[in-house]
Amino acid sequence: MTADDMSAAESRLRRRARQYLDAGLTDAAQITLEALLERVPDDAPARMELANVLLGRGQLQASTRQLLQIARLPAGNVPLLVQTIRRLYFHGEIVAARSCLDRLERAPDPPALLLAEQAQLRWMLGEIPAAMALIERASAAGVETPDACYLHAMLSQFTGNIAQARGMLEACLRRWPNFGDAAVALANVRRQTPEANDLGLLRERLRRMPQDSNAAEILANRAGFESALFKELDDLGCPDEAWQALARSNAIMHALHPYDAEGETAVTDAIIRASEALAAKPAGPAPRPGDATPIFIVGLPRSGTTLLDRMLSSHSQVVSAGEINDFRRQLRWMTDVPPSGVQGMLTAQRRSVDIDFAELGARYLQQTQWLAQGRRFYIDKLPINVRMVHLISRALPHAPILHMVREPMDVCFSNFKAMLGPASAYSYDMQTLAHYHGQYVRLTNHWHTRMPGAMLDVPYASLVSEPAATLRRVLEHCGLAVEEGCLHPERNMAPVATPSSAQVREPIHQRTLGEWQRYAGPLEPLRLALERSPRQIHGRA
Repeated sequence: MTADDMSAAESRLRRRARQYLDAGLTDAAQITLEALLERVPDDAPARMELANVLLGRGQLQASTRQLLQIARLPAGNVPLLVQTIRRLYFHGEIVAARSCLDRLERAPDPPALLLAEQAQLRWMLGEIPAAMALIERASAAGVETPDACYLHAMLSQFTGNIAQARGMLEACLRRWPNFGDAAVALANVRRQTPEANDLGLLRERLRRMPQDSNAAEILANRAGFESALFKELDDLGCPDEAWQALARSNAIMHALHPYDAEGETAVTDAIIRASEALAAKPAGPAPRPGDATPIFIVGLPRSGTTLLDRMLSSHSQVVSAGEINDFRRQLRWMTDVPPSGVQGMLTAQRRSVDIDFAELGARYLQQTQWLAQGRRFYIDKLPINVRMVHLISRALPHAPILHMVREPMDVCFSNFKAMLGPASAYSYDMQTLAHYHGQYVRLTNHWHTRMPGAMLDVPYASLVSEPAATLRRVLEHCGLAVEEGCLHPERNMAPVATPSSAQVREPIHQRTLGEWQRYAGPLEPLRLALERSPRQIHGRA
């Protein structure tokens, strides 16, 4: 066959694959793409198409293998390489994603938009100083998009430059006046005072927004401005007006992002069933411990996990890796389940009973050890890993699990007022919030009853009221010596990428204990709903 004949055959295969894809004939598309790649193994776009087909068919492992093949090819197609990095990240192949990003950053004279894209990717990977350096280059090169401006502001906040963050958020709102996320960030970047606040700006922006639009984007932005208005009025001691703004914000978010109570209950049931099935099986070999040991901090969002993280990572032998999702991603890989909401979690839990836990632990360590930066311990502070205690204990039995516990009304109110985004649909309505909290209590009670000692409870009230004694117990549990610096998280200069990044740079305080009582009247439905929910039991290591 001549070169022309081979080229014509390859072109026919590409056209046929595209026709099958457009028609939704995934079986035929897969066969055709595989035939094409037998002829042209280095065809990166065809491999990406095949990766997409395999993922759509529920074959996460096979799709990941195609992405890893692309990662080894020469980096000629920059948009495709960016897509590959993102996909590798979401598939849990963090080492390969970082390697691809290193290659991308060696390209000469990148345009401003590509620099901003690289900054976003570094931020996703948890490399905040590198992300900041890239976004500063993008800004100097003239990038002008709302996302880039917002990212620059948030990275400034995460690295402790509050004044710069505020200036950038103000500039962002001047350029894009209806940008709700920027309004929320601006309100949260500092505590408002009668002399320095943004009430006039927020009210004017809300007045100018379309009042009768049902467009999701406009509604989401309005919810953001109402949430920012609540924060500022709350700071200024105006609870009645503040509550009205919060109620308007949460009503919008609750309508845009309905809570799936049935699905949440099913997930809790599935986790408990999986843990019971695992308990009946003997534990297999554990993975060889890596050079550094992960410490998991779990609990509900807004339970004090960031404060504990900042205190622990002030220790000379500990570093924070932040809120990384690596354990759940490795579980998906081991169970061959693509991300697919409730159904995906149910399938992953059902299949988890039969996986190789040594391999799960080894994969997690392989993808995360770089985050230790030469320290003996690194903190994985993803609150929702409270759902993974049975699996972490099997896969990484040497890893301490610390469970932050906060008084129900305080933690629920903190969620209710925080504007946590679309992923936290439970947090915008008092009844759904009480239901979600009840599922969390069911699960943690199960861990304490059936897996005593698997995790150490760390009460938030004790951490802020008796920090020295509480932290000593935590450090002993982790096998660490007491260090005075851990009691001064405000001196910790490491970046912190959470919504509470401004507050945790303050000395330890007790201001948030019982803060819900300022709104005791309107929060009465929440209090009554929590009274009807399961009561939390507590355990010790």
